[in-house]
Amino acid sequence: MRMRKKKNLDQRRDACAQYFAVSEPGHWRDGRENTTPLYVEIGCGKGRFCVESCRQMPECRFVAVEREQNVIVMAAEKAKNAELSNLSFISVDAVKLPEMFAPSEVDRIYLNFSDPWPPKKYWKRRLTHRRVLKQYDGILKLGGELFFKTDNEDLFNFTMEELPQIGYEIRWFTHDLHAENIPNIMTEYEENFSGKGFKIHRLEAVKVSDAPVPAEERTQDDE
Repeated sequence: MRMRKKKNLDQRRDACAQYFAVSEPGHWRDGRENTTPLYVEIGCGKGRFCVESCRQMPECRFVAVEREQNVIVMAAEKAKNAELSNLSFISVDAVKLPEMFAPSEVDRIYLNFSDPWPPKKYWKRRLTHRRVLKQYDGILKLGGELFFKTDNEDLFNFTMEELPQIGYEIRWFTHDLHAENIPNIMTEYEENFSGKGFKIHRLEAVKVSDAPVPAEERTQDDE
């Protein structure tokens, strides 16, 4: 069920209009060096992760994607308050991203706390299901990175199995991120659930080939 539209949503969005200026595919780096890293977060929520990432990585160009209008406007307000110049927002479904970016234009994709769709009959809707991922991973260059975080162990293990099947190499993972001595920008969701004792799982993968979805697996969850 979708959230009811918040009061003054249109006015709030208009006040952040510069953060919703969408570039043409292949032109997200316009005005910057061609070597500028282009990062995309799919499912940015209220924007804590993308805003803080842009603060810490001013050299990058960052695009945050979120379907829910009530939520994305709060993220844009955070960006405006932080006076960021390297962050934009688009409100589309992940499978529409090939319409927004040129093939291989993106250097890194972040998936933070995606919907786990727990019943097995719904697994094919997961953003890391091989068929769903192959609908949008064409925007990621060969050698590009995919960073994934979740508190759902089942979804994490599922993702660990899916990625190698479609051309990704998992180079690092942990089942307890907050026990690791590495930098980590938390999302609002992450702070809440880790505070309740949930372990956070994280992996880093590299796209090493443009492998298609294996033919024998294309209907694996359709029963």
